[in-house]
Amino acid sequence: MAAFLLPAIAVYAVFMIYPLVRGVYLSLTNSVGGPRADFVGVEQYRAMLDSPQVTAALWHTVLYAAVVVVVQNALGLLFASMLFRRPRVRKVLSVVLLTPALISPIMAAFIWSYLFAPSGGINALLGAFGLDALEHIWLGDPSTALYAVAAVNIWMFTGYSCAIFLASYLTMPTELLDAAAVDGATGWQRFRSVEWPLLAPALTVNVTLSLIGSLKVFEFPLVLTNGGPAGATDTLTQLVYRNVFGGGKFAFGIAVSVLLLAIVVVLSSATSSLLRLRERRI
Repeated sequence: MAAFLLPAIAVYAVFMIYPLVRGVYLSLTNSVGGPRADFVGVEQYRAMLDSPQVTAALWHTVLYAAVVVVVQNALGLLFASMLFRRPRVRKVLSVVLLTPALISPIMAAFIWSYLFAPSGGINALLGAFGLDALEHIWLGDPSTALYAVAAVNIWMFTGYSCAIFLASYLTMPTELLDAAAVDGATGWQRFRSVEWPLLAPALTVNVTLSLIGSLKVFEFPLVLTNGGPAGATDTLTQLVYRNVFGGGKFAFGIAVSVLLLAIVVVLSSATSSLLRLRERRI
């Protein structure tokens, strides 16, 4: 058995463990990307804690993740509930909802950059309905740019969340749903008392996956705003990219990536554990 596991372990060690260990080591040096790297301890982490850019990027990353996780899963649950109750259109609408996820993130970002443009599709649509007062420079205003970028993320992956919730819906015992209907439970009462507890495993999967994905977001803010305006959409992944590739602060960028890894591991593990505990209680 061990002989069969050795190739997989070797590949995992070469492509996962070694880069991770090497990255942590480089974050403790003054490397600028070349062969020379002198050990400087936690100097890069001290510089990171004193950097207002890192503080702002951390806040943007957490806010972005919170918006995406809440809205994406709320919409996914809403659509799944609607599709479960409408089997005739379930297949067609499921394909429609999953279609955005088939587009590459870069392509999706470029499409939405045109839609969000001052003369783009969104403002044109608002003008066509006489809502000129709502027209806005969506990606050029620091107060709306981050939420506009998050909207693209939500649009692209709501179908995934919907599919997971719908799969959970389709495995629900029909006798429980029928019993609730016979007892006269309204739609909301049936959802709260029967469907919501049975959706607990799907909620755990969806929240965990959307949290990890949104914390690591890179393509959407890079293409749509490149961190602007005035750094309003700067995220930790963009700081890593700029410092590691051309910023002249290779070790500093690696230190930021280690921070991001720690945040992803801690938050996703804690969230998953709490939701699993909720499942057992239910």
